[in-house]
Amino acid sequence: MRTVRGMRIASAFVAGGLVLGAAACGEAPKDDNNAGGNGGKKFSACMVTDVGGIDDKSFNTSAWAGLKAAKEANDKIDIKNVQSKAEADYEVNLKGFVDQKCDFILAVGGLMQDATKKAAEANKNQQFAIVDANPGIDNVYPMQFDTAQAAFQAGYLAAGMSKTGKVGTYGGLPIPPVTIFMDGFADGVAYYNKAKSKNVQVLGWNKDTQKGSFTNDFVKQDEGKKVSDTLVAQGADIIMPVAGGAGLGTTSAAKASGGKYSVVWVDVDGCESTPDCAAIVTTVVKNIPDAVKEAVLKAANGEKLQAKPGFVGDLANNGVSIAPYHDFDSKVPADLKAEVDKIKADIAAGTITVTSKAQPTK
Repeated sequence: MRTVRGMRIASAFVAGGLVLGAAACGEAPKDDNNAGGNGGKKFSACMVTDVGGIDDKSFNTSAWAGLKAAKEANDKIDIKNVQSKAEADYEVNLKGFVDQKCDFILAVGGLMQDATKKAAEANKNQQFAIVDANPGIDNVYPMQFDTAQAAFQAGYLAAGMSKTGKVGTYGGLPIPPVTIFMDGFADGVAYYNKAKSKNVQVLGWNKDTQKGSFTNDFVKQDEGKKVSDTLVAQGADIIMPVAGGAGLGTTSAAKASGGKYSVVWVDVDGCESTPDCAAIVTTVVKNIPDAVKEAVLKAANGEKLQAKPGFVGDLANNGVSIAPYHDFDSKVPADLKAEVDKIKADIAAGTITVTSKAQPTK
């Protein structure tokens, strides 16, 4: 969910704040399996998380699931990860895996774009990959997701489900992998309004001005709750946080609200990744696990991963989707479900065009 283009995020952004020398450079690499030396050459796939960490219930978790799935499919693959505690860790952790002669090094999250570009330029023969960014370097395989398409469905759904006529969204930072969700969501609401002659309002984001509500943090749940409390006070009864773990402050508060408001989650099906399924209408899903699994399996098979065109997930190739309605299945009217399904088909077919300044190019 995050890309930085020409931005540097201060290390103070991270919970914990200070970086104290080498001891603070992420955690020691974690091997999923230490079964080296059992005859046959192993292919090492090594992952560096961004500051959200491996248990972010979001895209770091998803990427690691992809590595584990690749290992299950090919037992010649060894996997390991190192978790970054601050932005300053990115270069150190990437270099650590270069020094360990990892065959495939995966950077997770657009906040890692600059560090990955630097590492790739310094190690031209090293195969890198990155989720949610495209540094434009030949030896970096980019995996990006046109989440605006699925968020458009979610916006239409939210508008159709809202009782107050107001829905909301907020982000972690105003960066492309965040605002792309918010753009799609706002356009989905606008499409509903046009189709139904309604006037459902979107609080927290203005697509035209690209201004809105942000936590400036992807970790602190109290910051997420604070922003969503404001949106609820303004009348929103469905909220889509695009703020990583900070958004859990919204899901838990929504669950505790007794139905006063509900949530659209992002990245990983919230009913599988959070304890707050009862408050989650649906999730705008990035199919990161399959994209990562496929990339690792191809690389392990000796295929050179091409930076162009890389991979862009969309509704047509199942790279993005909306999750099942779970606890809300009986609450979503059948005609609204059908309309949301038709929107998917129309977007995939090109009948409906979804646009965002943050969309990855194919």
